[in-house]
Amino acid sequence: PTTRFETACATSHAAFRHAVMEIASGVSDIALVGGAERVLNVPTDAATEYFAYCSDATYEQSLGLTFPGVFALIARAHMDRYGTTEEQMAHVAVKNHRHGTLNPKAQFQKEISLETVLRSPYVADPLKLYDCCPFTDGGAAIVLAAEDVARRRRAVWVLATEAAADTMFIHEKRDLARVPATERAALQAYRRAGKTPGEIDVVELHDCFTIAEIVATEGLGFFEPGAGGIAAEKGWTSLGGKIPVNPSGGLKAKGHPIGATGAAQIGEIVTQLRGDAGARQVAGARTGLVHTLGGNTATVLVSLLGRD
Repeated sequence: PTTRFETACATSHAAFRHAVMEIASGVSDIALVGGAERVLNVPTDAATEYFAYCSDATYEQSLGLTFPGVFALIARAHMDRYGTTEEQMAHVAVKNHRHGTLNPKAQFQKEISLETVLRSPYVADPLKLYDCCPFTDGGAAIVLAAEDVARRRRAVWVLATEAAADTMFIHEKRDLARVPATERAALQAYRRAGKTPGEIDVVELHDCFTIAEIVATEGLGFFEPGAGGIAAEKGWTSLGGKIPVNPSGGLKAKGHPIGATGAAQIGEIVTQLRGDAGARQVAGARTGLVHTLGGNTATVLVSLLGRD
């Protein structure tokens, strides 16, 4: 059977979770999960409008709230509560572009300076041009198999795959400085896998905007609330740091092909755990985490992968 999924940016990660459950239940032995996006054939303003329909189309989108505006509100809330700065957010962009230079499949393969990020024009205050991920054409596919089949290959095991949801309405969110769905999905995944944040070696997370990476590193338990910006500034999330985040370049530099993003993130972690990531390889990586958002932080999926 073939099933079509639609959870905005989390679409192919949701399909992955469904395939895992299909195999775990014994219904299927092998499953193919894929995602694709074609968006560069339309103007940026049109693409921005189309994707805004993944949020609340009745009130918020019709009044002009697009995703840069949504995450600008999140950024401002985080700045007001914790003192996070525009410079700390800029460090996320600089780091991910640096990682992108190591990924031959990245959309952007040039480094950018902190000064370049800080001098770029505002898109939605306090987010500037280089705080925002690009629109991207792309595709990704993953093959999953039952244990007896997988053991014949260089298996990477699915330790857990969990999902959580929240309201899509900005005016109903109780705390814009946090993403509760990330916290819930991560907690469920850690419990199911019998792991803790400290046991994760490499992370691919949803950095559609620089503030999204900062908030996610906190929600996933790698840093205390309010410390994500400090971690970015100190280089703790860089290759060679305490917890390497987005060695692929992330959505920010590798690119964000909406329907394919989750599968591409999973593919990067599989590549890392197999030791095939080349110049961006995280040494000794045995356990990886994938985090994908959908819509106005309304859908979140977190998966943990590991190797023997």
